[in-house]
Amino acid sequence: MSDEKLSHPSSSEADQDDEALQDDLFDALDEAEDEPEEQAQPSGDDRVQTEEAAPLPSMEERAPYALPVAPQLELTPRPYQQSAVDAWLRNGGRGVVVLPTGAGKTVVAYDAIARLGVRALIVVPTIELLRQWRAGMIERLRLPRPLVGAVGGGEHSIGPMTVITYDSAAMKRRRLDGYGLLVFDEVHHLPAQSYRIIVEKTGAPWRLGLSATLERSDGRHEDLNALIGPVVYERAAEELSAQKHIAAYKERRIYVDLAPEEELRYETLMAEWRWYLATKRSQLGNGPDMFSALIRRSAFDPEARSALRAHHEARLVAMNAEAKLAAIEDLLRKHASDKAIVFSEYVGMVDRISRQMLIPAITYRTPPAERHAILEGFRSGKITKLVTGRVLNEGVDVPDANVAIVASGSASMREYIQRLGRVLRPKPGEAQLYELISRRTTERNAARRRRPPRKI
Repeated sequence: MSDEKLSHPSSSEADQDDEALQDDLFDALDEAEDEPEEQAQPSGDDRVQTEEAAPLPSMEERAPYALPVAPQLELTPRPYQQSAVDAWLRNGGRGVVVLPTGAGKTVVAYDAIARLGVRALIVVPTIELLRQWRAGMIERLRLPRPLVGAVGGGEHSIGPMTVITYDSAAMKRRRLDGYGLLVFDEVHHLPAQSYRIIVEKTGAPWRLGLSATLERSDGRHEDLNALIGPVVYERAAEELSAQKHIAAYKERRIYVDLAPEEELRYETLMAEWRWYLATKRSQLGNGPDMFSALIRRSAFDPEARSALRAHHEARLVAMNAEAKLAAIEDLLRKHASDKAIVFSEYVGMVDRISRQMLIPAITYRTPPAERHAILEGFRSGKITKLVTGRVLNEGVDVPDANVAIVASGSASMREYIQRLGRVLRPKPGEAQLYELISRRTTERNAARRRRPPRKI
């Protein structure tokens, strides 16, 4: 079975890979028994905001950045989207809005752009998002096409409103001056070392960050406060679901057993991993620094390389357990009339699921035309099941589904929220997310770490 990861060779995704690796190495050390589920906590705010709209910056402040045509928002933002912009304006037009995937973070930015009416630069992580944002601003803000530029993926048109990728914006000689508003989509990418320079390149007085979850395992999300401002507004998926803004949903974990030969291989590999850590702990230290030391040591220590390889292969055994195929087949049969997306961490498993269950697959290797055809078929209902991996976690306009099956995933809370978000768009029925977990493996710890605590 191939153990090639579902990733793209970009700096932003390499950054995510580093976070996921660190999370999963933590899980490999956590040998505690399964803990009880988090209990629901009272919601801090499930009411409709009633404050008056926040005052705008003065005309004198906005005049240097005025647009030739005033944006006209052609939709009415939901109450929480309006409240998010109000909170941002009350903080001087600087800060981060955190909303779950499917809750309309883009509309928050449209509303901010329409209210300010100034030249804006929107920074996005992927080419697909660049195209979505550009089309959205033309349609939703009623802006003439020539006014909306795009930089990245072979395009280079600068306009009063410009959408640009993080990679393009961070280029050494790229000039980003002249904009009044700076919007960062998926702002958790910004603290990466290669992207922080973007903020330094522009004197934009107003800055807005958008994300479904900010936390980074390297702790750099704390730097966002200095880069663009603090979190000014945040709502959790269960809060918005309770108010019918996004779909009602259920989460269910399904545990499977490793086959005897899988269990033997898993335990053998993990024994090698644990033994190395036990014998070298004094040299490696503790916490995140220990993992950095371990990676550095693997460059010259064959035993360190062997231990890391053992951990990786044990993870493959747990994530790609044979019993998961039968569980997926049962779930797809149960949800035969529903639109379902199956997520798997590795290309080899994606391919197996696709072949065995005769459903389309999307990985980073899928040609753009084929990917587009599959997503359009899913959107129209001609296709009701598909299997994919991390390539659809972020930066792709995935048609709505009502069932998500996570066959395997990292310990990243961000990844979990992104996948849950694929079924949370408003709908009359209830959405369902399943997690498949191999018993007596570190997968249970990854599943526990990635699921955010319930607030209501």
